[in-house]
Amino acid sequence: MRHPLADRPTRQRREPCPPGTRHGPRRTARRANSRRQGAGYSMQLSWLQTFMAVYHTGSFTKAARQLGVSQPTVTQQIRTMEVEIGHLLFERSTKGTVPTPRGTILAQDIRESMSELNAAIDRHFAPTDTDRPLRLGTTAELASTRVIPPLASLVSTGIDVRVLTGISHDLLSRLGEGFLDVVISTTRPRRRGIEATPLCDEELVLVASPQLTAEVFPDGLGDDPEQRLAKTTLIAYAETLPLVRQYWRHVFDSDPDVHVGAVIPDLRGILAAVAAGAGIAVLPRCLCSTALATGELVTLLEPEEPPINTLYLAVRNGALQDYRLSQVHTELLRCAQQWT
Repeated sequence: MRHPLADRPTRQRREPCPPGTRHGPRRTARRANSRRQGAGYSMQLSWLQTFMAVYHTGSFTKAARQLGVSQPTVTQQIRTMEVEIGHLLFERSTKGTVPTPRGTILAQDIRESMSELNAAIDRHFAPTDTDRPLRLGTTAELASTRVIPPLASLVSTGIDVRVLTGISHDLLSRLGEGFLDVVISTTRPRRRGIEATPLCDEELVLVASPQLTAEVFPDGLGDDPEQRLAKTTLIAYAETLPLVRQYWRHVFDSDPDVHVGAVIPDLRGILAAVAAGAGIAVLPRCLCSTALATGELVTLLEPEEPPINTLYLAVRNGALQDYRLSQVHTELLRCAQQWT
C-alpha cells in the first residue's frame, strides 16, 4: 500500500550560507531587492565611529581601547557593517588590520564629516568632557626646557594639562591608542591615523669635555675623523642611537661603529655625563649652548652643513576639532618660532 504522503511534493533543501556570512542567498536577494526599491541601508553612527577608529589605529584591539568598548563589540559592529554594505572593509595581514579598497574609499568619503559630527556631539552632548585634562607626551628634556612655558599660560586660563614623559616611539603608540591627546616627537610619525606638523628644527653637534678632547684627540681628529672617533666611548639616548645615527649618516655617510658606554634616556643627563668626561655625545646645540659658551663642552667637528633634527607636533586625525586641544596646538606652534 502506498504511503498517503508519498505524493506530496518534497520541500527543497535550503543551501547552506557561504562561510563568513549570516544570511543565505534568498535573504540576501530580498535585501538587495528592497534596497533597489528605496529601502536603503540600516546604518548606525556608532558603527561608523567604530569603523573610523579601526581605520585610524589599524587594530581591532586598539580601536576598542580608544572607544572604551570590548573587542568583540568592535568586531561585531564591523562585521554587521560588512553585511549591510555587502563588501569586506578590512583584512588581516602581518602589518595588522588593513583596509580593503572599498574600506579606504568609505573612510575617505566620511572622514571630514565624521570629524565634524564627533566634534559637534562633544560640544553639545558631552559638556563634562571639557573638564578632562588634556594629556601631552614629550621627552623629559623638552618638557622642562621647551614645553612648560607655553603650557603655563594656558593652564592659567583654565585648561588642565597632564604631561607624560618618555621616548617618542612609545609616546606615539600611546597617542594612537587614545591614551594621549598630543605628542611632541623627536622623530617623524609614520603611523596610520596620526597627523603631524613640523614644530622646529634643531642643529645637532658632536661634543666632548675639554679634558677628554685633550687626552684622546691632542692633534684633533685628523684626515679620518670617523676612524678616530671609533676608538672613543659614546654616551647615547637609546640603544637604537637615534641622534647619533642621524649625525653619522649626514656627516660620514655611514652608520656609527662606536662603543656605547652608557645609555641615558634624558639629554640633560647625557650632557652632564659628557661634561664629567664619560665620553662623547650628539646633542641639540640649543640644549648645550650654555655649556659650549662657558667652555664646559667643546665641539669635535664643525661640518659645513650641520645635521638637523626636526621636532613634530602629533595628534590623532580629526582631534583638532576639540577647541582646547586646538588652543594648545596653536600656542606650541607660536612659541616654537622663538626656539633657538
